[in-house]
Amino acid sequence: MSAVASRREVEVCLGQAGLKLGTLVYTRQGQRQNSAFAYEQTWLRDAEHFNVSADLKLDPGYQFRRAPSPHDSVFHGAIADTAPDAWGRRVIARDHAKRRREDPSLSALTEMDYLLAVDDFSRIGALRLRDDEHRYHRTAEEGRRSTPALIELERIYHASRAVERGQETADDLRYLRGKGTSLGGMRPKCTILDEDGTLAIGKFPSVQDARSVTRGEVLALQLAQRAGIDAAPARIVQLDDVPIAVITRFDRDAGHARIPYQSAASVLQASRDEDRSYTEIADALRSIGYDPIPDIRQLWRRLVFNLLITNVDDHLQNLGFLHTAHGQWRLAPAFDVNPFPDKERESKTWLSEDEGPITDIAMLLARCSDFALDQQQALAVLAEVHAAVSDWRTLARSPAVGLRASELDDFAPAFEHDQMEAAGRSLG
Repeated sequence: MSAVASRREVEVCLGQAGLKLGTLVYTRQGQRQNSAFAYEQTWLRDAEHFNVSADLKLDPGYQFRRAPSPHDSVFHGAIADTAPDAWGRRVIARDHAKRRREDPSLSALTEMDYLLAVDDFSRIGALRLRDDEHRYHRTAEEGRRSTPALIELERIYHASRAVERGQETADDLRYLRGKGTSLGGMRPKCTILDEDGTLAIGKFPSVQDARSVTRGEVLALQLAQRAGIDAAPARIVQLDDVPIAVITRFDRDAGHARIPYQSAASVLQASRDEDRSYTEIADALRSIGYDPIPDIRQLWRRLVFNLLITNVDDHLQNLGFLHTAHGQWRLAPAFDVNPFPDKERESKTWLSEDEGPITDIAMLLARCSDFALDQQQALAVLAEVHAAVSDWRTLARSPAVGLRASELDDFAPAFEHDQMEAAGRSLG
């Protein structure tokens, strides 16, 4: 057997106090890589202990993990949830490539490198990673902060634009490094501090955009709130003629304390190559939910809303859970909600194993009892969502969103379609 090419060990801690939860070990041997996590005995004995990730048992000893597919993480669910998204990985890889050209002795990036490249201050949820000298990975020097303030949006935007165009400088990459986010995909974005000191995500237009995607996301999130959905607060910040979406992070409380987080993929222990369903998520809420029935009903409301605004990017990383107490969880506010006027109205996550992807209102009404709703209650929810979505043009033209009249046609197919008509017929 060949020698282990690399092995790294870090402490996994919880919250602002940095209570040590356990130890994470990553090993790579040629193309094979795996990780192992072991809870601390002190945590297992703690009266307040809980399982931070659905695929980790509250048992002593190391629990091993190997990625079930090339598309999955080598780390356990909740730890993998804190890793950078596709945009963050792109910045990290570009920065490393530039530094490697200057210093060929630098090793190739590993999955542990990506995980540790996220800034400690803005890492999603409450998990934190620390070395054996009790230094958190990617922590700013004393007296300095690593997360930029809102007033730095222009600097971040231009650096991100340069990366998209392949014209970035070493300074651009140094500035962006560690400022990524675990929430989202390939679109350019950055973690920022809002004017009131709360953590937020700044999302930028892409050079490939054919419509105002940032205004579209703010429109969707504000419509969601009008439809009775707990959605992340979002607004447009204007940089000259560039609309930036600023979306408040939901994994910090009013005192800026960290809240433990798991994605739906982690809760279901789902591989990215598997088709999983919303009825499974509802069942998981019945098992681990702090107040499951309202959350299960909220989930059905979101499914109706997603269908009516053509939000078809509803994969399991775009749905999350926040810890409340004693190992109980609740639905996180809706995030990464976008209208897709140029896509077929078919959900990525299935309704159930029997029905497959969500394509019409009739499917949702037929299975409403799986989401703790009778037909009368379901129709009442449908009426509220339908009414909110029907008024999308008014909100789109308002100063809060700022779409021009000429831009409404770009989005109309997402909001005005046969399923909106079918919903109207169902309501009489």
